[in-house]
Amino acid sequence: MELKRVVITGLGALTPIGNNISEYWDGLVNGKSGSGPITHFDPEKFKTKFACELKNFNPLDYFDRKEARKLDKFTQYAMVASDEAIADSGIDLDAVDKYRVGVIWGAGIGGLETFQNEVLNFAAGDGTPRFNPFFIPKMIADIAPGNISIKHGFMGANYTTVSACASSANAMIDALNNIRLGYSDVIVSGGSEAAVTIAGMGGFNAMHALSTRNDSPETASRPFDATRDGFVLGEGAGALILEEYEHAKARGAKIYAEVIGGGLSSDAYHMTAPHPDGNGVVRVMENCLRNAGIKPEDVDAINTHGTSTPLGDVAELKAITKVFGDHAKNININSTKSMTGHLLGAAGAIEGIASVLAMQHGIVPPTINHENVDENIDPSLNLTLNKAQERELNIVMSNTFGFGGHNACVAFRKLTE
Repeated sequence: MELKRVVITGLGALTPIGNNISEYWDGLVNGKSGSGPITHFDPEKFKTKFACELKNFNPLDYFDRKEARKLDKFTQYAMVASDEAIADSGIDLDAVDKYRVGVIWGAGIGGLETFQNEVLNFAAGDGTPRFNPFFIPKMIADIAPGNISIKHGFMGANYTTVSACASSANAMIDALNNIRLGYSDVIVSGGSEAAVTIAGMGGFNAMHALSTRNDSPETASRPFDATRDGFVLGEGAGALILEEYEHAKARGAKIYAEVIGGGLSSDAYHMTAPHPDGNGVVRVMENCLRNAGIKPEDVDAINTHGTSTPLGDVAELKAITKVFGDHAKNININSTKSMTGHLLGAAGAIEGIASVLAMQHGIVPPTINHENVDENIDPSLNLTLNKAQERELNIVMSNTFGFGGHNACVAFRKLTE
């Protein structure tokens, strides 16, 4: 069976450094930090008092008040980003076969704020079980793609992938395979997360996963820097329209890039820590290269998982050196999390978008906030430090890893006929 080709025809983004694709790209190339003091709640008693929140996002700009109350923030973010991507794709919603249009989304947690608030309200009461009737529909992780499909009438495959911080990369790989095998013509894919909450910040602080650089939040996300002390929690969404190549060509769609492969693996090592030698990361990149039908020397850039944790950054770079050998020093390696923070289940989506836009513009966004050399990192690697770099990019890979040892890698290529 000949696999069908899959391309990207629409993009949408809602991020801590920009509320649409244009703003997001501008923030990326200019090295904008999205980190700042938390405004969603009073963080005074928390170890970490900052995050990469969305700026100037008002749900009433997109939903009426009644509808907004029925949607957790992670679903609001998903619908806003997917609406931008659908509009960007130019798909005629009246002409497309909606039985062959699906939504495969990613979320690591789902409606955390809804769950938190309902439980707090119950705990503050007299024990009578008074819960909002929308509690469960707002909270469940699969409700975001459900609402996207309901709004637009898409009746193809519809579900959420959950693999912690690898969730939206898993969603893109599922979407790729669904179209490759001929089951769908179009899939709305991506991911969303809204975990900058009391429970989210408290939980990650308890794990010692977050940076506590409260005196300089804008520089706290510092992948590969010797003084990195944890990730910065982010929120938002990214959406990509994946489409069968002939279907896109027939309607004259603009095409951003081709999705040529995806790899998956498991560390099988620890609930939260990566294998120190990056064994699972080696395997996921090898699997992606094999699935895409490309050689290591074909890769021009890698958007790393690069969360700014002491263990994770070193393990990933070790794995890149092992997989790519001498060619590793020719690859532009970067971490856009230095600007956006870590969007958990939405990370793979917004970083996939960053990879595609980098190819389109011939610019690799920087890894910002790097000041101190880590002796454990190979100095011959080009980590695209502090300033964007121009170069022709034909193939870019994007790595995303999640608690539980879940690894995903997606490969994109500038379109060739």
